[in-house]
Amino acid sequence: MIPNMLTLALAALIPIIVGFLYYNPKTLGNAWMIAAGMTEEKMKGANMGKIFGFSLLLSLMLAFILFGIVIHQSAIYSLYASETGFGVEGSAVMNRIDQHMLELGDRFRTFGHGALHGTIAGLFFALPVLGINALFERKSFKYIIINVGYWVITLALMGGVICQWG
Repeated sequence: MIPNMLTLALAALIPIIVGFLYYNPKTLGNAWMIAAGMTEEKMKGANMGKIFGFSLLLSLMLAFILFGIVIHQSAIYSLYASETGFGVEGSAVMNRIDQHMLELGDRFRTFGHGALHGTIAGLFFALPVLGINALFERKSFKYIIINVGYWVITLALMGGVICQWG
């Protein structure tokens, strides 16, 4: 199963859009700045084009790997990967994969299912990674919760988009 690249590109925009809303001073931006030790001066001294460009690239990488997490059907191809005809149209292996996909290919392909798995990824990937880093950086619990909250929301939305339209 090949990911729909347009869907992945759309999903890659989600972290930027959610970040704009989530870290806005009218929502959690001020609380994040205090918890992160960020100042207005530090914020102004950045190359935003570089930051957004690299963020978009990293978000695309994230969307690509999230595809395999939220769309279970993609795993079928790894089960039959071998030198005996994998990828060869009309081969016994590909016929079996095609039949399986006809029978079960659209199961669990909903926004809600993808959002559930995105949420799980946020809690079981983002929380440990960000939490460990924050502990060693001597950041507050509030800092961890604000950043993990962003990633849980973001990954849930990305997972939903990818699963529904990927």
